[in-house]
Amino acid sequence: MQKEKIIIILGQTATGKSNLAVKIAKKINGEIISADSRQVYVGLDIGTGKITQKEMKGIPHHLIDIVKPKNKFTVAEYKKLAEEKIKEIISRDKTPIICGGTGFYIDAITKGVIFPKVPPNSKLRKILEKKSTEQLLKILKKLDPTRAKNIDSKNKVRLIRAIEIAKALGKVPKITAVKPLYKFIKIGLYLPQDKLKKKVEKRVKKMFTDGLLNEIKKLKKASISQKRLSELGFEYNNPTYEKVVRGTLQYAKHQMQWFKRDKEIKWFDASKKIFDIIMMKL
Repeated sequence: MQKEKIIIILGQTATGKSNLAVKIAKKINGEIISADSRQVYVGLDIGTGKITQKEMKGIPHHLIDIVKPKNKFTVAEYKKLAEEKIKEIISRDKTPIICGGTGFYIDAITKGVIFPKVPPNSKLRKILEKKSTEQLLKILKKLDPTRAKNIDSKNKVRLIRAIEIAKALGKVPKITAVKPLYKFIKIGLYLPQDKLKKKVEKRVKKMFTDGLLNEIKKLKKASISQKRLSELGFEYNNPTYEKVVRGTLQYAKHQMQWFKRDKEIKWFDASKKIFDIIMMKL
């Protein structure tokens, strides 16, 4: 029996993944499942570069705006919801297209994940919560250098959890290899460093023009604490243009470190005309 085909559009931030996913969905009668660990949150729109209704061009998008920002959302919860959506989309005789830059989410769907049964350590968490993401990354590097290379370095919650697990088990467990239920076609987008920098600078300028600071004010009015805002990313933690550009480029570097481990990804330079070539690969 032939496996159902699922297309994965992944890669660095600011490389045009969402736009490509919409174009492909239009061509092949697809629906899009987001694989972004922050776009799941309601109200985190500008800072996360969330796709707008206009940009969706009528293509159904799933797993965006599904959690209140006060609440935590785990990769295990994401995996469960994504697998349900995949089945739903296939049942409608459509092709699921998973699009995003959160490598852990994509691996959870395509490879399966061990979710370690390490209980929360409230005493350790209180100590770690006082530290910056940079300090937490340094701690994790000492405990588990491999995980430190691949983790979302701006996600404070994930950094704390990784340290918690590493302290309990000695290291963060690796992703397990499981027999995939579907045929995954992985398309990776990247940009040469100089072009990526320009794209990021342009995007960050637009964030501030579009009202990033007002978005933060609204979140604070909705009783989202400063502590929680810092957990949601550097864009929400007293942002400046320079700080967000620097943080985004650092994040893009970590994304590539994660994705380079996966030999199944077919890479394309997003600065070139690649749509027709990609369609031939599908």
